[in-house]
Amino acid sequence: MVAIIERRDLRDFDWLTSILAVAIAGFGIWQIHNAVPSESYWSKQLIGLGIAVFGFLVVAFTDYRRIIDAAPFFYAFGLLLLFLVLTPLGVEVNGQQAWVRLPIVGQFQPSEFAKIPTVLMLAKYFGNRKPGSLRLKEVLVGVAILAGPVGLIMLEPDAGQAMTYFPILAAVLFLSAIKIRYVVGALVLAAIMIPAAYITGVQTGVIKNYQRQRIEAILDPESADPRGYGYHTVQSMITVGKGGLHGIKGDTETSQSVLKFLPEPQTDFIFAVTAENTGFIGCVSLLLAYALLLSRLVAGAREANDRAGMLVIMSIATALTFQIFMNVGMTLGILPVIGVPLPLMSAGLSAILSTFIAIGFVVSIRMRRFVN
Repeated sequence: MVAIIERRDLRDFDWLTSILAVAIAGFGIWQIHNAVPSESYWSKQLIGLGIAVFGFLVVAFTDYRRIIDAAPFFYAFGLLLLFLVLTPLGVEVNGQQAWVRLPIVGQFQPSEFAKIPTVLMLAKYFGNRKPGSLRLKEVLVGVAILAGPVGLIMLEPDAGQAMTYFPILAAVLFLSAIKIRYVVGALVLAAIMIPAAYITGVQTGVIKNYQRQRIEAILDPESADPRGYGYHTVQSMITVGKGGLHGIKGDTETSQSVLKFLPEPQTDFIFAVTAENTGFIGCVSLLLAYALLLSRLVAGAREANDRAGMLVIMSIATALTFQIFMNVGMTLGILPVIGVPLPLMSAGLSAILSTFIAIGFVVSIRMRRFVN
C-alpha cells in the first residue's frame, strides 16, 4: 500500500488542486482572526483544517468506485443524520435546529455532510444508465433522491442549506441529456410555485418575519430600515466599502467586524471581512483563486475514467460555484441573507470538513484516470 501511495503521489496526485484548497482555507483562517481576534474561532478553524486535510487524504487515496458502489448505504446514513437533527439530539442555534450533538463527536451540522452522499447516489444512478436522452421516469427518480435530504433540511428549517442542494441535481440532469421540454416545464412550474410558496409561507408563518424582511430588503432596498431588517445588508456593504483598494491594513480601531457592527463576521460575512482587510485587490485575488480551483475541478471531470466520476466532480464544482455566488451576493447586498457559508473560508468544522472530503473525491477520480 505504501509503495502504491508513493507512486501515485509522484505521478498522478493533483498537487495544484490540493495546494489551492489548503491556501484558500489558510487565507480564511487569517480573515477569521481579523474578524474576531478576541475569540478562538480561528484556532478552532486551524484544528478543523488539520482534521479536514486528513479526511481529504483518506478519500483521495481510496478508490472512488468502491465508495460510489456503496452510495445507497452512505445516502441512507446521511438521511439518518438529518433525521437525528429533528430529535432531542438536535441543537437549536439562532432559531434553527440544524445541528446535532453526539458523544465523542460533539456538535456538527449534518446538512453539510449529507451533500456528499446525495452526490454519490445521483452519480451512481445516472452514471449507470444507457446513453440517450433522459426519460421522465429517470428525472423523477433524480428528484426523489434529492427530495429526501431537502425535505428533512426544510423541517429544521434551513432554507439556505436546502437551496445549495438544487444545483447538484441540475448539474447531473444537464450532463445526462435532459430533454428541453422538461427544462421548460420545470422553469414554468418554478415561476408559478415559488411566488405561491412565498405568499403561502408568509401567511402561514412558515417563513419567519425576519426571513421575509431580509428578502424585502433586497427587493426594495430604499425602504429597508438600516437599524432593523436591513441592518445585516447595510453593515455588510459599509464593511466592503471601507476596505477600498488595499484594505484598512490592521487598523482595528475602525474595523466594522472588530467593533461588532457586522453580524456573524466569521461565517456569513467573511467575504466582507476580507474586503475590509485586504481591499479590492484581496477580494479579486480570492475570486481568482476560486476560479483556478474550479477550473481544476472541471479539468478533472473531463479526464474522468467513467461517467459516474465525471458526474461526481461536476456536481461538486457546481455546488461550490453556487455557494460562492450566493455568499458573495449576500455580502454585496444583491441577494437576501440566508446563511450560506463561503466554501473553505467561513468558520465551521462541518463546512470545511465536508468541502475537503468533496475535493478528495475529485483528486481520487483524477488519480485513477488511467486505471481501467
